[in-house]
Amino acid sequence: MTTNNPDDATSLAQLIASGAASPSELLDDALARVKAVNPALNAVVLLQEDVARRAIQVGLPDGPFKGVPFLIKDLGAEAVDFPSHSGSIPLRDTRYTYDAEIYRRMRATGVVTFGRTTSPEGGIGPVTEAAVYGGPTRNPWDVSRTSGGSSGGAGAAVAAGIVPLAHGSDGGGSVRIPASSSGLFGFKATRARLPDGPAAGEGWAGMAIDGFLSRSVRDNATMMDACAGPDAGAPYAAPAMEMSYSAAIARPPRRLRIGICDTTFTGAAIHPDCKAAVTETAKLLESLGHTVVPACPKADHNGMMRAWTKIVACGTALSARGLQDRQNDLQGVSKSAIRYAQDISGADYLKAVGDIHSYGRQMAAAFEDYDILLSATLAEPPAKVGRFTHERDDYEAYRIGEGGVFSYSPFCAAFNASGQPAASVPLHWNDEGLPIGIHLAAPFGEDATLIALCAECEQAQPWAMRKPPVWCGKP
Repeated sequence: MTTNNPDDATSLAQLIASGAASPSELLDDALARVKAVNPALNAVVLLQEDVARRAIQVGLPDGPFKGVPFLIKDLGAEAVDFPSHSGSIPLRDTRYTYDAEIYRRMRATGVVTFGRTTSPEGGIGPVTEAAVYGGPTRNPWDVSRTSGGSSGGAGAAVAAGIVPLAHGSDGGGSVRIPASSSGLFGFKATRARLPDGPAAGEGWAGMAIDGFLSRSVRDNATMMDACAGPDAGAPYAAPAMEMSYSAAIARPPRRLRIGICDTTFTGAAIHPDCKAAVTETAKLLESLGHTVVPACPKADHNGMMRAWTKIVACGTALSARGLQDRQNDLQGVSKSAIRYAQDISGADYLKAVGDIHSYGRQMAAAFEDYDILLSATLAEPPAKVGRFTHERDDYEAYRIGEGGVFSYSPFCAAFNASGQPAASVPLHWNDEGLPIGIHLAAPFGEDATLIALCAECEQAQPWAMRKPPVWCGKP
């Protein structure tokens, strides 16, 4: 059922397997693309060409993406061969003594990793404007706009054709927001589907998880299959899937009952372009034989947002431990988050975690009325660069104040809190040529059903032919 995509990682791997291209040639191409477009986008950092060349020379693993150029996010994905800034001046050029399990599994697919992609300090925010990189990361569709966050560099790099697939992570929409902003496919798996170790047992009380940005559904499916499963000693694991991601996209899903929400989950209006995208997607799904019904999940969404804000502030404070002498070098939002966390007691923190767990039960009950929930990914088209600058000193207002992050991105964090699988699918572009992502979410553990529906949408309305103005991929 999958749609062929000449620009995706699967196709490049097939070229290598056939002898029509070599890993060294594809690496040369990717590096040339970085040189051509990175000055405009500021998406790729910490290039390690020598590491990539050595990996090719020694011999790549015989995996599904053998020889395909690849980038990892500059946040997490700890790797001995890849120093990191973690989006932060105080953490510049951090060296690791171990490889994260997620990196080991990605490497085993045969990808040729040659650098990292930009992320905001601490992964906070729907944009990528970290001072350590000397400027904001920009959107290939319109360089005056953000490519999203926190995996904004990954989104820009894939959208611009530097690589066909890149690593990201998602604690409040950080894969799906850049997927929506950059016209890509992004999938957030069920909580604990992918490993967090050995550095952590969970991120942000289980709300954060690794993921990937891709031009095709099949690339994401293949990489998630390769990386899925707990690492040794994980505190908990996701329920077993009925079939692999790749097997799920090989055939259409059963006909589904799909709830459509064309407002925010609290009933507020969204941008007309985003509402139109939801309406058009509902028509597409009906034409495919699915049943579409009005829906708005009944849950304490505002309470979830307050709890999320507290948990992430505490996570930021934890990450900054050991930086006492350099905390003045942190950006404004990070410093403000640390101060905010100082007023949160241990009991307050556990109450916030309990609120998140309660919210997950409320969302599970809401999904008793439908199989899939359809909404926009963002409440607006991609924001202008600078609107959500990290040089602010009001963390709480930045997140939940009027016009703040949760007004702009009111859908994504709901499913980090509930742990449910969710995806952003690039089905629409507005009259300005900006991508408008469609958000699809499924019950806890139902990853296979969700990705099968995403693949069906891709086949019915392919997006592979769309290229942004800043594009450096081969035709």
